[in-house]
Amino acid sequence: FDSSSIEKNNKAVAVKFLPTVSISAQNSTALRNTMSQQEKAARRAALRNEYWRTMTNPHNHLRGESVGVFDTGLARFQAMRVNHYEHFKPTGRSFKIGLFTVVIPIIVYAKMMKNERDQREHQYRTGQVAYADRRFKFI
Repeated sequence: FDSSSIEKNNKAVAVKFLPTVSISAQNSTALRNTMSQQEKAARRAALRNEYWRTMTNPHNHLRGESVGVFDTGLARFQAMRVNHYEHFKPTGRSFKIGLFTVVIPIIVYAKMMKNERDQREHQYRTGQVAYADRRFKFI
């Protein structure tokens, strides 16, 4: 092999800037991660430079852009949040979430209140609580 290729799965693959080396799968993954990190860092630097160039431009007020930078990612996120209910599809999971967070607590609380009131009514009717000691005498 010449100096512009590497050996991968017993095949010669041309790569521009890499020397002739036998790279294991682990090393190739690390190389890909390093390259993707470098690309990500370059993208972040370009976006940061554009942001600072836009925010510090003294002539933005002439174009009516003095409020800030229009962030397309944030706009997409907000549009997704608004349209969420238009695209909602009921599933078993969403049914269970609604059942366990709304319906069952209401039913349990209603039963607890009913039992407590029935016990209090029973005490009132059997004379266990004097009239002067009763709660809500006038209701």
